[in-house]
Amino acid sequence: MTTPFFSIIVPTYDRPEALTACVQAIRQLDYPQDRFEVIIVDDGSPVPVKASGHHLQNDLTIRVLCQSNAGPASARNMGAQHARGDMLAFTDDDCIPAMQWLRELAQSANEAPTGLVGGRTINGLVDNLYSTASQMIVDEAYAYFLSRNSDLRFFASNNMAVSAKLFHESGEFDSSFRTSEDRDFCHRWIRRGYPLAYAPKAIVHHHHHLTLTTFCRQHFNYGRGAYQFHRTRERGGRSLLKPDPRFYASVCRRALLTPLSRKSLRMAGLMGLWQVANLTGFLWQGFSFPSPSFFQSPSR
Repeated sequence: MTTPFFSIIVPTYDRPEALTACVQAIRQLDYPQDRFEVIIVDDGSPVPVKASGHHLQNDLTIRVLCQSNAGPASARNMGAQHARGDMLAFTDDDCIPAMQWLRELAQSANEAPTGLVGGRTINGLVDNLYSTASQMIVDEAYAYFLSRNSDLRFFASNNMAVSAKLFHESGEFDSSFRTSEDRDFCHRWIRRGYPLAYAPKAIVHHHHHLTLTTFCRQHFNYGRGAYQFHRTRERGGRSLLKPDPRFYASVCRRALLTPLSRKSLRMAGLMGLWQVANLTGFLWQGFSFPSPSFFQSPSR
């Protein structure tokens, strides 16, 4: 296996402790340190990120870029535009890559040179019911659409790798998206005839702490992003998508597979709340209402 040179791109917004944990995990990667660089893109944090704050200057090549708050899609694009690597690897500031993460991405990239490689994301907050529910939804979406070879297949942008050359040729992420930019990019990738390559051993642990309020906010905003994705897809000559009730039923069924308990009942309730929040965001965006302050989130 060849060892391509990677640019690891990490967008961040106001998560200094999480970012430190992320880059400390990157230091431990089982991959030659002279074959990757780290690019942190500060998306307008109230307290700007400084490379010296992560004590990486002695053992890693790290650069910190700053921009006014424009969302993670824009931040990832900025990182990619300054990248020196043949390959781009994207993760988020609240993710902890496993030691073999970059090596597994490299192996899949070698096997599928024109492939968009997506790894496996595991919820790192197993005691947080809201974080667990949110990751369950993503996991079920992967399983559902990949098994059907659907053109709605996607990889989440917190665990993704791609050829830098093909990334730029494919138009990068659409920075008008605040969420669902990964769905849009993957859809355009598939339309170009390129494959999606799933690398389940390329693992990152996602430490995104959610509460009931932030769970609702997250999925309301995902609904808004979904509407934008569907409209963009329609403008590209594709028919307007209709919700697939089988997918939503499969998520709820998975939530109920655990033995009957108070936790499983709460999980099932969250699946219903997810659908309500997602649909509300979808319709809200469809009517082009300004986002209420309760649902506003600067970066993600």
